[in-house]
Amino acid sequence: MGKTQPHAEKHKLRRINLDRQGLLKNSPFGLGKNATRKAIEQLGYVQIDTISVVARAHHHILHSRVPNYHPRHLDLLQQQGSIFEHWYHAAAYLPMRDYRFALPLMGKMRRREERWVRSHDDKLMREVLRHVAGEGPTRARDFETPSGRGVSGWWNWKPAKSALEQLFMQGDLMITGREGFQKVYDLRERVLPDGVDTRTPTDAEMADYLINTTLRSHGVATVACMIHGRIHSTYRDAVKVSIAEQLEDGRLQQVQRADGTVMYSRPGILEQRAPAAPARVKILSPFDNVVIQRPRGQAIFDFDYQIECYVPEPKRRFGYFCLPLLYGDKLVGRADCKAHRSEGRFEVKSLHIESFNARGGDRSRGGEQARGDASDEQAFARALQATLKTFAQFNGCEQLQFTRTQPAHWLRLLKQADKSSD
Repeated sequence: MGKTQPHAEKHKLRRINLDRQGLLKNSPFGLGKNATRKAIEQLGYVQIDTISVVARAHHHILHSRVPNYHPRHLDLLQQQGSIFEHWYHAAAYLPMRDYRFALPLMGKMRRREERWVRSHDDKLMREVLRHVAGEGPTRARDFETPSGRGVSGWWNWKPAKSALEQLFMQGDLMITGREGFQKVYDLRERVLPDGVDTRTPTDAEMADYLINTTLRSHGVATVACMIHGRIHSTYRDAVKVSIAEQLEDGRLQQVQRADGTVMYSRPGILEQRAPAAPARVKILSPFDNVVIQRPRGQAIFDFDYQIECYVPEPKRRFGYFCLPLLYGDKLVGRADCKAHRSEGRFEVKSLHIESFNARGGDRSRGGEQARGDASDEQAFARALQATLKTFAQFNGCEQLQFTRTQPAHWLRLLKQADKSSD
């Protein structure tokens, strides 16, 4: 039976997690398009999001892990059939090898068993499907009514768009790529590569997929982490059954946290030396796989992160689109940023530093900022300034502007770091 590892050290859990996430090494997956594919396969999914105040989430997440990432990588990988778009716990790019594990949700959408079904108009969906079959790759805007002609029957953009999305979610259509951010749909049989496994997985197979995907990408995880976003209790039950079986035959190890939290890992991981965590800054997307689960961030990183674009403005603490800042193996602060692309200006509207010492600086308590020595602050400021410049360039901006920092002295340190880099 898999043994219990008592009181796992938090710093080791953080480093295992970050190493599996590809955030500790310079080029963990290599370079170029193939590295982008490997990153998606390692992570299991990369979330897609529409917000574009900085680079959209899917591009941002991959930029954090592939040094020479370019948005065209996703289009090329889709065209060659290495990845596909569907749903993990949200809209995502997924490895094509995992296509069959999207089939249960497609079936539920087809049977109208999901509360977020896009369209109930079967006649309209048949018309849209015939249109795609006859005309080929189709965008939602292809159904727009020509200006001045009014609306005529089914050829109406909003219902047609809902029908396209329903046909996509239930698996009749797939996305072949994007024009800008517009999806291009085509028939599944014209997109799905030959040889892809299309057998619908059993609950037991689905449970193993969730366990394997989570442990591959995080190293150590709770049951809640494994079933994040899966609202069907059958998966929770199936995951628990599979965990019990894998503990019994030694394929899993139980990890006991000091606070009583029970986690699971593959045997031997915690006995290994913790991966090194260079004192380097990474700017993460709010939808990054590391921070998307708020309880996990609190438990492992002591970092309570909430994206505030969905919070009413008067209740926001850090800003509309605050980006978590990773330094070494710690989440040390957040930066509310906006790319003014037409001006070539990247604005850090509000920078909040909570803990900066990669070697173990304390977090602020009682509203007082915990400060390390001057060399620690200067080293962090240099690393942050360099990463912000690179991120600004990735967003199509050459000018980096700071509006406000908290504590205020970080503005001076960052300006000094900028001068010293010239």
